[in-house]
Amino acid sequence: MGAGDRRNNYHEVTVMFFVYAMVLLGILIFVHELGHFILAKALGVKVLKFSLGFGPKIIGRTYGDTEYLISALPLGGYVKMLGEDPNEGQGEGDKQSDGQPVELSEDDKKRSYGFQPVWKRFSIVFFGPLFNLFFAVLVFFCIFVNGVPYLLPEIGEITADSPAIRHGLMKGDSIVEINGKQIARWDDMTSIIHNNPGREVSLKVKRDASVFDMTITPEKKMVKDIFGQNKEAGLIGITPSGKSGIKQEGIFGSMTIAVKRTWDISVLTVMSMVKLVQRVLPADTIGGPIMIFQMAGQQASLGAMNFFTFMAVISINLGILNLFPIPVLDGGHLLFLGIEAVRRKPMNEKVIAISQRIGLVLLLSLMAFALYNDIGRLFSGKMLQ
Repeated sequence: MGAGDRRNNYHEVTVMFFVYAMVLLGILIFVHELGHFILAKALGVKVLKFSLGFGPKIIGRTYGDTEYLISALPLGGYVKMLGEDPNEGQGEGDKQSDGQPVELSEDDKKRSYGFQPVWKRFSIVFFGPLFNLFFAVLVFFCIFVNGVPYLLPEIGEITADSPAIRHGLMKGDSIVEINGKQIARWDDMTSIIHNNPGREVSLKVKRDASVFDMTITPEKKMVKDIFGQNKEAGLIGITPSGKSGIKQEGIFGSMTIAVKRTWDISVLTVMSMVKLVQRVLPADTIGGPIMIFQMAGQQASLGAMNFFTFMAVISINLGILNLFPIPVLDGGHLLFLGIEAVRRKPMNEKVIAISQRIGLVLLLSLMAFALYNDIGRLFSGKMLQ
């Protein structure tokens, strides 16, 4: 392949990665705004605009009270509700000849976001992040119904001078039972072995057409968990052969697993933020748009299932991080509404405005730091290959 062909191929890959990233982020931000939109409509709040994309309007149609738009920048969307901005005087943003906001009629006040009770406003704000979690459950549900590949518990390579080789395990053996529990997947086997360091376990091993029993004691080893912390685990010195199967779940089973998977990743997201604050995870692990851009493309190149799994994980991250009590994020608005519910009166608008400016500076600083990390990884060659 010549230099020109390599350049063309590189440009094609770059364009495709960009498209995949835009599709992923656009869908997830749109889903987030759709959550706000659906609940606002359900609770009787007048929605003035619902846009697919940002920036200048390309095309728009008005149905009922709402103008539905397609805008120039296809990265997400936005919802504009009547009376959402307190600086608009609870109006629609129009000004009278004297520069004052247009006053709302009594009928419009009943449908204005700013005149709704706290619980309604809280619900509308909360439903955006919640919709991201619902979307992740839906994606996982479709994946599990369609069928998920898994590693079979068949041994590939065996480490020298390990418990496995000392007890006579061989390449091609399959672990079919541990401590009386049937084993169908490699992960089922490793979880039991890892949780029994230094404790004898009973194996039922299949070799060719025969099945035999043995006992083996996993060695105590210090390994690193997903946060890079050392923990004790049991190891017997085997790796998987790489053979896999496909597991399709029924509708009920798929929904149960999808909810559990979404919950587990949500907990992991919160724990990751805590570990960052505790400096257990280094700050340079924070990724920004370039990392998402590259990972979206790479996952798409591995197949639709990988791409949609990655989309579900990012959707969960978006939903959870939006709930953090930082002004300008949904979590900041929820915090203000919670304080309003306790005080039984709205917070001072100047305090809210100052808090939002501080929150915006913090958010932009975090985004800049994430972008700095991305650029640093690009120049150091540490970005995913």
